[in-house]
Amino acid sequence: MASNVAGGSAKRMGRQAAGHPWFHKLTRVGLAARGVIYLLIGLLAVQIGLGGGGGGKEADKSGALQSVADKPGGTVMLWVLVLGFAGLALWRYTEAVYGQPLPDGHKATKRLASLARGVFYTAGCVAILMFVMGQGSTSSDSQSKSFTAKAMGEPGGRWLVLAIGLGFVGWGVANVVGSLRRKFLEKLRTGQMSAHTLKVVKILGALGGAARGLVFGGVGVFLAHAAITFDAGKAKGLDGTLREFAGTPAGPWLLVAVAVGLVLFGAYCFCEARWRKVEAVR
Repeated sequence: MASNVAGGSAKRMGRQAAGHPWFHKLTRVGLAARGVIYLLIGLLAVQIGLGGGGGGKEADKSGALQSVADKPGGTVMLWVLVLGFAGLALWRYTEAVYGQPLPDGHKATKRLASLARGVFYTAGCVAILMFVMGQGSTSSDSQSKSFTAKAMGEPGGRWLVLAIGLGFVGWGVANVVGSLRRKFLEKLRTGQMSAHTLKVVKILGALGGAARGLVFGGVGVFLAHAAITFDAGKAKGLDGTLREFAGTPAGPWLLVAVAVGLVLFGAYCFCEARWRKVEAVR
C-alpha cells in the first residue's frame, strides 16, 4: 500500500513538473537550439556545394559546433545549446511517460518513439557538453564507421547494423511523405498563426522536413550497404552523405538544393519553438 501511495505521489509530482510553464519554456529553447544546429549544417553544406569547402568544417554537428565556438560569445551560446538539448531530452521522456499531445499520443508506439528521441537528444546533449569541456567533437563519418566496425565485430552485429540502416531508411521515407503531406501541422497551434504565417510555415515544414528525411534516409542506405558488404568503410555520417549528393549526375547543385532544404528546416524549427504543442497528455 505504501509503495502504491509513493508511486502515485511521484507520478503526480512528475505531471506537475512536466506541466510547469518553465519546463515548457525550456522545451522551446531546445527546439530553437535544434534550429541553430540545422541552420549551420545547411549553411556549411551550401558552402561545400558552391566550392567553398565549408571553411574546412564538416557539414554535421561537429562542424556546426565549431562554427558556434568561432563566433564572439560562442561559449555562452554553446552552453545554451547544452541546456536546450537537455530540455528536448526531458520533454521527450515526459511524452514517453504521459503521452504526446496528439489525438493518438497515448499509444505505445508514440511513447516508444518519444523514448527513442529522448535517447537521441540525450546523446546530442552529451556530445555538445563534451565539446564545451574541451573534449572535441568527432565527425559523423568517423562515428558512423567506428560504430559499424565495432558492431560488426560482435556476433549478430552485422544484422544489427542492417536493421539500424533500414530503420533510418524507413524513418527518412516516412519523414519525406509526412512532410509533403504536411502532417507536422497536427503538432502546431495553427490557430495562433495569421494566414500569411501559416502559408510560410507550411512551405518551411514541407520542404525542410523532406530534405531532412532524404538526408537521414541516405545515411541509412550507406549503413545498410556497409552491413550487406561487410565493409565498415562504406558507412557514412551526415557529412559524407551530403557530399555524396554532389557526386550524382546533377552535380553539386543537388547538394546545394538539399543543403538549402536543411536551412529551411532549421528555420522551421524556430516556428516550432513558437507554436509547437509541448504539453504532455493529461
